[in-house]
Amino acid sequence: MIDKLDAIKQRWQDVEQQLSSPEAMSDMKRFAALNKEYKELTKVVEKAEEYKKVVSNIDTNKEMLATEKDEELREMAKMDLDELLPKKEELEEEIRVMLIPKDPEDAKNAILEIRGGAGGDEASLFAGDLYRMYMRFCEAKGWKTELVDETQGTAGGYKEIVINVSGEDVYGQLKYESGVHRVQRVPATETQGRVHTSAASVVVLPEADEFDVQINMNDIRKDLFCASGPGGQSVNTTYSAVRLTHIPTGVVAQCQDEKSQIKNFEKALGVLRSRIYEMELQKHLEETAKKRKTMVSTGDRSAKIRTYNFPQSRLTEHRIGLTIYNLNAVMDGDIQDIIDALQLAENAERMKEGTIA
Repeated sequence: MIDKLDAIKQRWQDVEQQLSSPEAMSDMKRFAALNKEYKELTKVVEKAEEYKKVVSNIDTNKEMLATEKDEELREMAKMDLDELLPKKEELEEEIRVMLIPKDPEDAKNAILEIRGGAGGDEASLFAGDLYRMYMRFCEAKGWKTELVDETQGTAGGYKEIVINVSGEDVYGQLKYESGVHRVQRVPATETQGRVHTSAASVVVLPEADEFDVQINMNDIRKDLFCASGPGGQSVNTTYSAVRLTHIPTGVVAQCQDEKSQIKNFEKALGVLRSRIYEMELQKHLEETAKKRKTMVSTGDRSAKIRTYNFPQSRLTEHRIGLTIYNLNAVMDGDIQDIIDALQLAENAERMKEGTIA
């Protein structure tokens, strides 16, 4: 492992030098890629230095036990080894995980789309509950959220809501949320107290920039309309809302959140670009899914990934067989443990594949 870590440190030093070169600074795409690589390598290098220090201290204490006659010093060396050996194993495991090749999409910002599915008004209400859950989660992570488009449900919640989420490793965390979320509970409209089942779908797209997707503006049809609120009542009388259609693929994106037509156009273009980019990414994910037994990172939108059972305060994560009896906390945005478990399952699968030695 030391040899591998030394090679990584050498690469880290090479990237550091390249970042300050005039060639890199004149090419923004290359500079951004190098800067991203440098940040990732820095985390590994710092952990590697900690590991090397622990290994060195273990060697020193072993040598002391082999040569030292003083019983008090020998006892101190034994105590140090009792602490250092488990620490060495812990660091080795951390480094192995860090050395798993990262999905290049993980560091991107994301576009989060939530839609009410089967279940009518109750599905829209549940979509609203999921939206609140993700907002709480994003707030706890210190991520910035920005509304792109929304269609409110007739009884509350959302038929559809689209938001931009920006911050550190946003897509790498939220990508596990793509799929069908099923809810079992007594709807507010139910008078007999019967439990109903409904669903909402979540789609998480990596935010694509102009470097990822080149769009010919001649291939885009732009339609303008008045922004509207619940029940179709006009919010304003100016044609500020924008709908963009990419003619070659048929992909559509719209935004009506901003009062400015220009800002709505920029937001809609960002969503359009990401949806087109995701079409290509989906092919890659399907290929990955064929190689893996787990469904963790397939991005299969039609897959039922999670059930929220309110009467029993139970959440079931179907992909990894995880069950949690603390639904109130989950609905308040406490989903980090679920995401961590999904990441762990994916990493274990990748290590089994032999992705990392």
